[in-house]
Amino acid sequence: MDINSYISGFTEGEGCFCISFTQRKKIKTNIEVRPSFSISQNKKNLELLKVIHKHFDCGAIRYSNRDSNYKYEVRSIQDLMNIIIPHFKQYPLIGAKMQDFEKFSQICEMIKANKHLNQSYLVEIIELAYQINLGKRKYQKEELLRCMTR
Repeated sequence: MDINSYISGFTEGEGCFCISFTQRKKIKTNIEVRPSFSISQNKKNLELLKVIHKHFDCGAIRYSNRDSNYKYEVRSIQDLMNIIIPHFKQYPLIGAKMQDFEKFSQICEMIKANKHLNQSYLVEIIELAYQINLGKRKYQKEELLRCMTR
């Protein structure tokens, strides 16, 4: 079995590329940017998450009380840039999630270059991030943009 292609296909259905934001007054821009890649599964598939975790050799598996699932998650920008993003460039997604991945990858590149610490680039990051995962978010985009100018 080709585990790499399997992981990409599995991610298409069960994975998430996410950029979250937290308001932090101690940061010059007032906003912390946190990228993450995750795959969630119920307890029946915990072993599968362990296989993926072992394959990538980064990130962690944790239990989420919010949805009663286990989540394999990678948050380190180094691991995202050196392991996760190269994986999906070599074994590409072929569905709708490919567009999310491309924006996620672009944002991670900006974070790696510390552009998230510059207000004008941060606006671009926020705009891109709000095109990914259109579900419920802690902050509205406009609220984040206002927070930057305080």
